Amino acid sequence: MKICVLTSLFPSPPRPREGIFALRRWERMAARGHAVHVLQPVPHAPRPFANGARSDFRAMPTFEERDGFEVYRPRYVHLPRWPLGNAERFARTGLRGLKHFGTVDVVVCDYAWPAAIAAHGLRESGIPCVVNGRGSDVLQVAGEAGLGEPLGAALRAAGHWTAVSQDLVDAMDRVAGRPGVGVLVPNGVDLDAFTPGSADEARAALGRAERGVRGSGPLVLVVGHLIARKDPLLALESFRLGAPPDARLVFLGRGPLDRDVERAAAEAGLGERVELRGEVRPEELATWYRAADALLLTSHREGRPNVVLEALASGTPVLATQAGGTGELLAELPGALVTSRDPADIGRALAELLASPPSAASLRESVVGLTWEACLDRLEEHLDEVLRTASHP
Repeated sequence: MKICVLTSLFPSPPRPREGIFALRRWERMAARGHAVHVLQPVPHAPRPFANGARSDFRAMPTFEERDGFEVYRPRYVHLPRWPLGNAERFARTGLRGLKHFGTVDVVVCDYAWPAAIAAHGLRESGIPCVVNGRGSDVLQVAGEAGLGEPLGAALRAAGHWTAVSQDLVDAMDRVAGRPGVGVLVPNGVDLDAFTPGSADEARAALGRAERGVRGSGPLVLVVGHLIARKDPLLALESFRLGAPPDARLVFLGRGPLDRDVERAAAEAGLGERVELRGEVRPEELATWYRAADALLLTSHREGRPNVVLEALASGTPVLATQAGGTGELLAELPGALVTSRDPADIGRALAELLASPPSAASLRESVVGLTWEACLDRLEEHLDEVLRTASHP
């Protein structure tokens, strides 16, 4: 199968960890023998709209060879405060860029907005199209961004859509006004990379790195971008109210709320117990999970968080707020899900989890059916069905 992946979110040399979930999916599809081509139109802001924030985009190579496939990044004009116009220009650039790869069997718009807008042109060209939703590309776009109508029209033009959680599938069905059309195709987890192990050995391994884990008390992790929808300040306050005095809180990730978290930790007198480590390499992240006593996730909106899959595969207890597809992963694990967003309630749940954690074996067992191989089987089945439908309408 010759697949073109049209996306706005994919790793690149200046942003190696952005969209890493997409890289994992498509490099594995290429390893299965599919001809995968990634098309990532990159925004270009003309003067006088250009600013320093666009320097990463300018540094992205137009052509890049990855293991098993090529990435092509044509440029399109991106103007501030014009989301629909920008999406339309992204789509036109993507449609033109398709010619670089010749004939393809199917286009997967992997990250629904703005790629889904290309579905109109793909339909006119007779090229089968599947839109894949991952979270904010549907929920935020159709919610506070107020772009539900053009997104729904694009989904109807595509005729096929998938998402990484059932909650998100249902949301896409509602946006499109077509109940029951969407298909669940979750992300997988690498059970070889993320495995249970000795916390003492993991902490020792981190200690041999540039900066080790300070203290011997419980270690709580917050993994992900420090952005509003992840609500890291709620995680910090919940930790303050519920974690024992010798516990430590480590944030792995970065974002616009870095300074806010640092300031709040200092004001709460937690400066010596809270650390912001920034982003870490995936292989190092596996060691952090094994070293940790809990993963804390306080998002108010999620697709189906990979960090939860990775932590559970590592045998690390998870405490998360009810948000999107998170509950689909944690609903059967006692004490793992909090329906309240009151930091006192989350703090109490964290204290209970640290005092009486579930076994690593039971946590890993909860995700053994979500291997990458099983999830890619589901993706292949769906794409095969899309192509059969296109051949015999």
